[in-house]
Amino acid sequence: MPDTVRRIAHYTVTVPNRPGAAFNVLAALVSAGINLLACSGTPQGRRARIDVVPDDPRKFGRVAKKAGFAFDAKRAGFLIQGDDRPGALAEYLKRLADAEINVAGIDGVTAGAGRWGAILWVESADLARAARTLRARRERRQIDGPPER
Repeated sequence: MPDTVRRIAHYTVTVPNRPGAAFNVLAALVSAGINLLACSGTPQGRRARIDVVPDDPRKFGRVAKKAGFAFDAKRAGFLIQGDDRPGALAEYLKRLADAEINVAGIDGVTAGAGRWGAILWVESADLARAARTLRARRERRQIDGPPER
């Protein structure tokens, strides 16, 4: 199965660092039908930061505002998903390196069942060029296999 490359947006909100705070945020999003492609949280003293990558940023923005959450748009990047294979992530990193695009961050995981996924973050100034280089779309789209070596 070919890999998919999709442009994504990342949002963050700060909440009190106490039991149930993350649940309250996620429960509000889930009850409104928001699908998250990625989510993480980290404590920051008495506060905690929740980072999310919504499937539908427009719907997410409306829902978050209505729920009273002050999410900030932080950065954009690319979600890549496909069949797991040795060097899968390296192939995409090479494509960006060859185009002289710096990768500002990487979040990669195995998804089980022979699948893998990664988020590649790039600086705002490189976003359009990276999208062309990776043949990414704003919506999920299959591409014709991994990047050429």
